[in-house]
Amino acid sequence: MLPPAIVLAVFVVGRAHMPGSRVWLCCGALGGFLAVALGAFGAHALRSVLSVSQMATFSTANDYLMSHSLVLLLVGVCLRHGASQFLVLAATLFLTGTTFFCGSLYILCLSSLRGVVWLTPLGGLLLLGGWATLAWGLFRQR
Repeated sequence: MLPPAIVLAVFVVGRAHMPGSRVWLCCGALGGFLAVALGAFGAHALRSVLSVSQMATFSTANDYLMSHSLVLLLVGVCLRHGASQFLVLAATLFLTGTTFFCGSLYILCLSSLRGVVWLTPLGGLLLLGGWATLAWGLFRQR
């Protein structure tokens, strides 16, 4: 479960500045671009450099980046049909969670930095919160 302080902070930020659908559509498109670019980089430049385990971690990060980029596009489309603070919160959680989860996995694969390892489970919790919030927001939408 997400710490209440994080949920409250994200909710307040999302409400104070309700980004329009264009912001989330652009974030989703940019995330998709990065997923394809990083996937190609991993397949061609890193296959001989990283271990099998590191390549699996890199691939997991890339899969999550692509799938959550697509969900940001979905949220952007949903927001075109009506603004909802729950949808904005879900998108914020997806973007933050993807950044923490995927970003930390990429860093762990490509560097010797181990101090970011705590960001992976935090990012996973944010992604779970995003999915739960999306479900609630879509349920409440008319």
